[in-house]
Amino acid sequence: MSFQIALTFEDGPTRFIEAHPGETVADAAYRQGINIPLDCRDGACGTCKSFCEAGRYDGGSYIEDALTDAEAAEGYCLTCQMRPASDLTLRIAASSDLCKTKAMTVAAEVAAVERLSDSALSLALRLDGNARLSFLPGQYVNIEVPGSGQTRSYSFSSPPGAEVATFLIRNVPGGLMSGYLTDRAKPGDRLTLGGPFGSFYLRDLRRPVLMLAGGTGLAPFLSMLGRIAAMEGGSPQPVHLVYGVTLDRDLVEVEALRSLADRCPGFTFATCVADPDSRHPLTGYVTHHLRPEHLNGGDVDVYLCGPPPMVEAVRGHFRDQGIAPASFHYEKFSASEGNGR
Repeated sequence: MSFQIALTFEDGPTRFIEAHPGETVADAAYRQGINIPLDCRDGACGTCKSFCEAGRYDGGSYIEDALTDAEAAEGYCLTCQMRPASDLTLRIAASSDLCKTKAMTVAAEVAAVERLSDSALSLALRLDGNARLSFLPGQYVNIEVPGSGQTRSYSFSSPPGAEVATFLIRNVPGGLMSGYLTDRAKPGDRLTLGGPFGSFYLRDLRRPVLMLAGGTGLAPFLSMLGRIAAMEGGSPQPVHLVYGVTLDRDLVEVEALRSLADRCPGFTFATCVADPDSRHPLTGYVTHHLRPEHLNGGDVDVYLCGPPPMVEAVRGHFRDQGIAPASFHYEKFSASEGNGR
């Protein structure tokens, strides 16, 4: 049995490798052409020090100068010594270029395009043949717009391992990708994907989770929730999502959320609409619908994805209310920057 190791690099790309039983992460990476920086293989220099975001491992032996007991307790590790006991996600303190690797590029074809609302589109892609693009739930890829030579960045809305990769895309009037999808796209069209990228992904479920989504920022949460729903025994922690949009018609994928709630005990969600004239049961912003149990006295992992004004408003709300989550992961997207999630 081998273990899958996700290596996330400082400049954004993530690469996946396989580690054999008893093999160190550094040896597994080197065997597959990825050179994690190290000046020894004895746990003495600390050059290969990394941070384990998820998974179990045997940390091996090392000296205090290379890795302190306090660092090890926090999750830091030495890739030259650690041997996986499960799949792992490691944050590597180096760029992909320095490690002599780069993001993957794969070909895909359009399986379907669906207009979910005036403001949102769904894109389904089927990877070529045996092509494989692993990713962490919540990450994104760059998709080349046919005929333009340009790419746009979109988060997966499907979980890792799904037969068809799906994306929830903001329909931007005059947008490059939006124009292609609404006017010209057809099943069988060839697209190129590069990635995966991003540090916004699901970590180990060690405490209650609060997810805050704005608009098509729902996409990475659908991917995360798909992974959680597939966990054996379900989620070990309660997970609550608050999904906010501007207008009633902007609410999409609500049936998908209901299905996930049915499949995943412990997952609950609420939707809200900012438009004051809305007749939706909950109006206002996502911060208006956070209850004390969702914040768990600060012992909560918060994930936030939405347009920049929303992200900044939530961060300001937490600051003003003196809320300091155990961990806080957020991602902004802006159509004007070519990122239409």
